[in-house]
Amino acid sequence: MEQFKEVSQNYTLPEAIREAQRCLGCKVPGCKKGCPIGNDIPDWISQLAKGNFGNAIEIIRSRSNLPAVCGRVCAHERQCEGNCALAKSGKHINIGKLERFVADFDSAAGLDHDMIPEKTKGQVAVIGSGPAGLTIAGDLARKGFNVEIFEMEREAGGVLLYGIPEYRLPKEVVRHEIAKISALGVKFHLGVTIGEDMTIDDLFAKGFDAIFIGTGAGLPKKLPIEGMNHPGVKQALRFLRRVQLYNSGHIDRKEVMVGDGDITYVIGGGNTAMDAARTALRLGSKEVTVVYRKTLNEMRALRSEYEDAVKEGVRFMWNSNVVKVNGGEGNRLRTLIIETEGERKEYPADHLIGAVGNAPAARIVSTTKGIDVDGKGYVLTRDMPYGMTTRVGVFAGGDVSAQPATVVHAMRDAKRVAEAIEQYVSAVRLLAAISPKEGEASSIQ
Repeated sequence: MEQFKEVSQNYTLPEAIREAQRCLGCKVPGCKKGCPIGNDIPDWISQLAKGNFGNAIEIIRSRSNLPAVCGRVCAHERQCEGNCALAKSGKHINIGKLERFVADFDSAAGLDHDMIPEKTKGQVAVIGSGPAGLTIAGDLARKGFNVEIFEMEREAGGVLLYGIPEYRLPKEVVRHEIAKISALGVKFHLGVTIGEDMTIDDLFAKGFDAIFIGTGAGLPKKLPIEGMNHPGVKQALRFLRRVQLYNSGHIDRKEVMVGDGDITYVIGGGNTAMDAARTALRLGSKEVTVVYRKTLNEMRALRSEYEDAVKEGVRFMWNSNVVKVNGGEGNRLRTLIIETEGERKEYPADHLIGAVGNAPAARIVSTTKGIDVDGKGYVLTRDMPYGMTTRVGVFAGGDVSAQPATVVHAMRDAKRVAEAIEQYVSAVRLLAAISPKEGEASSIQ
């Protein structure tokens, strides 16, 4: 749909080369330190500056399974670009846009870089195909593991496909990245819900050596506001998922509910709140207002996301809280009572979207013995081996264990878990190989 067309435009080839040539090639690169996954940024930018696109993408993919995604949705201003030596002068290298260019160029050229190793190290099941699950799968497949992903949705991608709007992250980009992971030999089982269709125990019975839970946090946190149970109140991730399903032709327009001429309010101050607000505008809302309990400078959303929202017409109410929801007929509200710095006023409203955080669903842990969670439902994990739950052989990472806050942080966490799974499976298999078989005496003293 035209209104969901990607906002940020890619570099042309000459533009990318010129931008890459501005890099200083610092001996102690702040950009690399600022990258959560330690991307060798000056190295691949140097290759790009020389026109060596194949070398550039190989360096990037040695640390990242999702460069076309990271190039678009990473918090560059707080990470690599914010730590660039040229940032203080306001002329930082546009690292995110360069990474996006290299990844897109590589996909368009259809180049094949990976030598797929023989799958002899073990079998790993991955539950969930968001950034953590895809990272685990890609890393372990390259190390020689048979990896199978179990995804409850009809298409892989998790939050990348269903939680980030098309105008920020085109879904064909996500599909291209997933195709590259599939080409490594990773097998996808779609429309399979672990905890309902099968359990953790069923997966072990199938012969998997280790299991990774990367199901994210999909349950909305509830706010103690009168009237919040009205159907005119929506949860941001579920709203964004419906929009993606509509854009893909899987559901009817009326199932999205937010429509032309509506007055829509959004509660929250993170990037998801910005996504929900900008999406509501694209669906035709005549007014969209974000209600945030703190100030602009305390907002968790990237400043660039806020500025884009303002340019598109989103309004903001600072130091404000929705204190009551007055429902109307059907799926529509009537008014909201909003308190701003102690003063309460009533505002007409058709919809309210909550973007105040989520918690993990309990369907996996409730059907599996031995996996402990904390008081908020997050899966408890160990430091040694990193990411293992209280059930031996079961690992967890990403939002389900309350570790990351962004796509790249989920990837960083998953890379550490992938290393731990490799060490764990190798140790178990080694012990099995040297242990005496049943009925045999041990010769080891």
